Amino acid sequence: MTYINEQILSTLREARTSKGLSQRELSARSGVPQSHISKIEAGDVDLRVSSLIALARALDLELVLAPKKSLPAIQSMMRSTVGGSDQEAVSPAYSLDDDADE
Repeated sequence: MTYINEQILSTLREARTSKGLSQRELSARSGVPQSHISKIEAGDVDLRVSSLIALARALDLELVLAPKKSLPAIQSMMRSTVGGSDQEAVSPAYSLDDDADE
């Protein structure tokens, strides 16, 4: 299994558990069979895009294809929107100001 696959599977599993959902409950929400979710989370099957989309949407996640050059900005925005009482706010890694063009 490749590193990117491990990241995706880990993110799906963490999203499911953080929402307090069992694989059976996620199955009911997504339409993906529970046995397939189990195999996906274990890395025993290749994750199809259609299954990934169904699982992500059931977990209130959205898939986005973005230009590679935009990734640092997107990751910064995502970090700044991750909130919670046990986490500090994360400042953006960059800022756009009017003085930069002068």
